[in-house]
Amino acid sequence: MSGKIELMAVARPGDIEKKSFEIIDSEVPEPRKFAGIEWQIVRRMVHTTADFELIDLVRFHPEAVASGLDALRSGCTVATDTEMARCGIPMRRMTPLGCEVRCLMNDPEVISSAKRNSTTRAHAAMDLAAHSMRPEIHVIGNAPTALIRLVELVEEGIMKPPALVVGMPVGFVNAAESKKLLMNSGGLPYITIEGRKGGSALAACVINALAKVVLAERKLSGEI
Repeated sequence: MSGKIELMAVARPGDIEKKSFEIIDSEVPEPRKFAGIEWQIVRRMVHTTADFELIDLVRFHPEAVASGLDALRSGCTVATDTEMARCGIPMRRMTPLGCEVRCLMNDPEVISSAKRNSTTRAHAAMDLAAHSMRPEIHVIGNAPTALIRLVELVEEGIMKPPALVVGMPVGFVNAAESKKLLMNSGGLPYITIEGRKGGSALAACVINALAKVVLAERKLSGEI
């Protein structure tokens, strides 16, 4: 037996996102666990997944937001652990900031190194990034081995600590453990999720939320 389904009226594509954020705000009334830019980030994560449990799982390093914003303002390089995450950060947001987004997973040197050393490509890509690209922001939504290697490289002094690590690998093997390693590292500004949840879309949407803040600043100042 079918009943009548009431649909929300939305006139334009942009209205859908706006209405979605209004619904999230209404279902998470103030006072909230997060405020300001942190709430903008968490709200976008909820919007991306429709998962309100993330509000209890997201963790911010005290310097993460400020450090990430400064990197984007300076026109930084963002490295992702998957092509999906790279594609999830549209250049219409990054190009006006002078930023680039790169993924080394399909680089021939990475493929060769991973085979030669019997490591994952994510591990090999992090090594290559440390020696040749030196990105200021790392976006890791899939591969725990990338996040573990990043922490190792910083602790060994091989890689300079980046401005921000968005560490959100998803899954059942070392995903939760790699995020604990990140949070216990001490010197890495991070935005992460406790436990098994994560993914490329979630990690990418964090950068989108930060980029929108910087773009709004530039528009307000008349720069763009």
